[in-house]
Amino acid sequence: MTTNKRSASEVVALARAADRLTARDYINFLCDTFVECHGDRYFGDDQAIVGGIGKIDNIPITIIGIQKGRDLQENLTTHFGSPTPEGYRKALRLMKQAEKFKRPIITFINTPGAFCGIEAEERGEGEAIAKNLYEMSHLNVPILAVITGEGGSGGALALAVGNQVWMMEHSIYSILSPEGFASILWKDSSRAKEAAEIMKLTADDLFELSIIDKVIEETKNGKTLPNDIILSSLKKMLLHELASLSSLSEEELVLQRMARFRKF
Repeated sequence: MTTNKRSASEVVALARAADRLTARDYINFLCDTFVECHGDRYFGDDQAIVGGIGKIDNIPITIIGIQKGRDLQENLTTHFGSPTPEGYRKALRLMKQAEKFKRPIITFINTPGAFCGIEAEERGEGEAIAKNLYEMSHLNVPILAVITGEGGSGGALALAVGNQVWMMEHSIYSILSPEGFASILWKDSSRAKEAAEIMKLTADDLFELSIIDKVIEETKNGKTLPNDIILSSLKKMLLHELASLSSLSEEELVLQRMARFRKF
């Protein structure tokens, strides 16, 4: 549990900050080697989803992340971190491959939600998300999911059906954005800050509610930690948890994951 004293609206702003670590930043730091894979074998490649095979301290893993851009052009390319159906299908293809070769899976999630364009609906966005939820619940390898920025709705959950779900201290996880919540509840999106305070969407809130399993600290004694310190700490935690999960049988992994989500 962290001792974050920031308001929920402040955490929302930090989670959305342009200088937030991206999926590629996490992958590049954690992995000794990484081979990126592309395409869903149905329609095309979605650059909002970065995925492939890597090694962390010589442990083979499949690692998948939702990529947001650092500038306008990259954000346009990645739909501002909102995956399309082919992105979710690419992620599932890599997860099924990981199951075949007995590799644990790590996902990094930072998305306001799935891409909402009409073309995404035409290509089966809802079906792609639903299939990920179903298939991930049955995978017989360890799955660790980390919310690194925004965790928006089913678009985030489609990569977050893990044996463990963690959040970075300055991240959020909710059924929709504070703006959307305010628009529905009060018909006024300008009340987003007020909505954020009652939504229980911060890492501390969700840890207290047992929705997530761990909060990764980004501050200490009121000061923001350097990125290399945050990433080094995360790496140690991931390796420790992978060792723990790897001691479970395939059946135990599936049953544990199902029990985790059924309690909600």
